[in-house]
Amino acid sequence: MWYQEILSELKMVLKGNTLDALLPSLLFVFLQSPLGLTSSALVAVLSSFILTGYRILRKQKSFYALLGVLGVLFAAGYAAFSGSAENYYLPKLFNGTLLVLVSFGSIVFGRPMAALLSHLSRGWPMGWFLRKDVKPAYREVTLIWSVLLLIRLLVQWNLFQGGDLTRLFFVNFLMGTPATIVILVLSYVYGIFRLKKLAGPSVDEYLANAPHPWKGQKKGF
Repeated sequence: MWYQEILSELKMVLKGNTLDALLPSLLFVFLQSPLGLTSSALVAVLSSFILTGYRILRKQKSFYALLGVLGVLFAAGYAAFSGSAENYYLPKLFNGTLLVLVSFGSIVFGRPMAALLSHLSRGWPMGWFLRKDVKPAYREVTLIWSVLLLIRLLVQWNLFQGGDLTRLFFVNFLMGTPATIVILVLSYVYGIFRLKKLAGPSVDEYLANAPHPWKGQKKGF
């Protein structure tokens, strides 16, 4: 069933990574007032190291945790060095800006980000994604992503410039994992709907060079 595949994709997104990304930021935001900027930054870095060590000891995937350590080290160090707690989020804002540019740019250059990500994660041939009766679905989904990413970025920059650290944390959280869940579900449902309307071949039919008429892609986007 379609909802089972959505649940499977959500598990890949959420498995083990949410706590790694959330806890250091949470500690920094709520401890920087009672402990001060430097101490709260140290606590954030320490928590990130502890999470990484836990992943390694449990023989779980530690790649995202290690990336989190580097991100927290840079962000917390920069915030402490500059003397401004808001600067903890500055690297994330620059990353968000880059992501928006890449997302819109992928549409302009004819390689929609949704297609590239699906190609990398599923291993489907890029030639299938670029067909005229397939590509529009991925282009439209990428456009939706781009607009939503831009809206999130504008809200984040506005809160950053206003120095509202607490609200910035909650916006980052709500527009992070919860928003990702909603976007993945909508992208999957809309993507399958558009592929059906475009009436192109499924991946299996493309690989088998099956003749028209095709049954089309019914599972996976």
